[in-house]
Amino acid sequence: MGTGGYEHLERDRTGQAEAFDAIGDRYDEAFPHKEGQIEAGGWLTASLPKGARVLDLGCGTGMPTARQLTDAGLHVTGIDLSPGMLALARRNVPDAEFVRGDIGDLVTGGPLAPGSFGGVAAFFTLLMLPRAEIPYALGAIHRLLEPGGLLALSMVEADVDDMQIPFLGHTIRVSGYLRDELHHVVTDAGFEVIKEESYAYAPASSDVPPELQLFLYCRRA
Repeated sequence: MGTGGYEHLERDRTGQAEAFDAIGDRYDEAFPHKEGQIEAGGWLTASLPKGARVLDLGCGTGMPTARQLTDAGLHVTGIDLSPGMLALARRNVPDAEFVRGDIGDLVTGGPLAPGSFGGVAAFFTLLMLPRAEIPYALGAIHRLLEPGGLLALSMVEADVDDMQIPFLGHTIRVSGYLRDELHHVVTDAGFEVIKEESYAYAPASSDVPPELQLFLYCRRA
């Protein structure tokens, strides 16, 4: 999808970064088991040559993904909207590069060059956007990837759009799709879905309800 029309969308991030700034290290404590994320990150490390550039989109604390990719010899750039999360990421993964930015900035150009990444990890990142923005965000990822580049994507399966939920003592807004619709949105953005994995996940915190996590292993078509 091109960027035409994106500028007319209201990009409301009110409270999103502030919530994650306040949550900080408690995020990793609430989500201690990240087998699906580690498995998908392992697919990227096994599929990309050493030295390849990888974007960790919505990198959070840098754990486990930026650390996993960096330890495998990949050059990692992490981007996140939360200054607090980025401070933790820089401490946790000093060999990676971290940039503060909004996904919407990538849609309209932003600081990253088209075709400059061999892979992108976007774990539970697009769910922070309203549905109207998600196809544009996927289009931006498509442009950032080199031809044949890889995307490891995860979402929570849910038929919701910009819905407020309680999250570790704060309120955030999330979106999601049911499985078949998520496939359509991803393929419409120019990706081939190579494989799908799903995990039933119960966070350690009782403040966060159990969820079904969907992981899509994709290639830029």
